[in-house]
Amino acid sequence: MIRAIDHVSMKCRDKALFEKAVGFYTEILGFKIKRRWAEGVMLVSGTAAIEIFCNGDGIPELGAIRHFALATDCVDELAAKVEKAGYEVFIKPKDIVIPSEPEFHAHIAFFYGPLGEQVELFCPETL
Repeated sequence: MIRAIDHVSMKCRDKALFEKAVGFYTEILGFKIKRRWAEGVMLVSGTAAIEIFCNGDGIPELGAIRHFALATDCVDELAAKVEKAGYEVFIKPKDIVIPSEPEFHAHIAFFYGPLGEQVELFCPETL
């Protein structure tokens, strides 16, 4: 059911740190900007993707890494399976639109894993 890890998401505290992080991943590591929106950016390199947000202090207990996303075309089914196993699905399956350039549509859900990690089930509109 799971095909791949879709992306890693990070959050930073201010615009200067955000631009430093974007510069590091693009200039140093060679990632390309796939899309930008008011509070973030999606960077890609091959099949790797990194999402960086600049919209708050974040939660120190989580650190810079906010969640990881698993690409699947079975978001609803897997979210139900996770919940049935006793794990909290804290964002129920739903459709989203990221108001980026270009606009991006996806179907998502989020849950806490066994170690307290945040995991996103992610299905882009292209599946």
